[in-house]
Amino acid sequence: MATRHDDLSETHIVGEDTQQWIVRAQDCPSLAGRHISHVGVGDAAVPYRIVRLRLSGAYIHACLGGEGVMLLDGRWRRMGPGMMSFAPAHGLHAFHAVPRSRWQYCWVRYLPTAPRSVVGTMAPVMGAFRAEPLKHAILGLHSEVFLGEHDPAACVLWIDSIERYISRFADPWRNDRRIVAVLERVEAGLEQRWTVESMAAIAHVSAEHLRRICQAAFGRSPMQQLAHLRMQHAAHQLATTEFSIEAIARSVGYHSAFAFSKTFKRMTGVSPSDFRARSTAVTAAPGD
Repeated sequence: MATRHDDLSETHIVGEDTQQWIVRAQDCPSLAGRHISHVGVGDAAVPYRIVRLRLSGAYIHACLGGEGVMLLDGRWRRMGPGMMSFAPAHGLHAFHAVPRSRWQYCWVRYLPTAPRSVVGTMAPVMGAFRAEPLKHAILGLHSEVFLGEHDPAACVLWIDSIERYISRFADPWRNDRRIVAVLERVEAGLEQRWTVESMAAIAHVSAEHLRRICQAAFGRSPMQQLAHLRMQHAAHQLATTEFSIEAIARSVGYHSAFAFSKTFKRMTGVSPSDFRARSTAVTAAPGD
């Protein structure tokens, strides 16, 4: 397993001992209509390895069995059974199989135009989720597209099921008006000096209670969620504008470009300048 982000390069290795059942947007127009690039189910073994230096669309990944390793929020995490992850667009994302263990998983990869790929999208970075129903919905779509009659109405029903299961994992926080109120205010004023106390005041709860509900909803503390949102907006600007790094740092609440760059590298794996350079150089690899 790579332990330094500097060691990573754009990679797509499947290997002969890995099986995957994939449906892509070009195979199923109904997927494209939902802004989904591809969905799939896999059973992987070493040397299976994927690295995306700048993920262009959000990526949902769920472990069904075995074990793999995933890079999220700038650090490597074990991916075991019953876990699901959300990798936002514009960030560094990587995952691979580990020796002496097969890895069963399923995934949904969104297009850059999808609402879930839009900057500011919030979801748990990783959390517990029973993904067996999601796997069966993906395999149902695969069967309809490649083994059935490719009936558009049937495809839509399978995709509805896929998106329903994704929403169960990614969207419960939207039902908590306290979290919604905090995130709306914070996102509208990322340049401000936010504290847990000032965010808690918006939610009308104590700072400690905000920590608890934020940890339960996202797997992050309020300040970690703030940093995540700031870096997501910064990455979007680095990839889509020519604003200076200093200007971008100020726009997301950092008065020191050095402090901003340090945080950005810790969370994405690369410096802002390297991220911008790679954003113009990286093109989608096969299967991205």
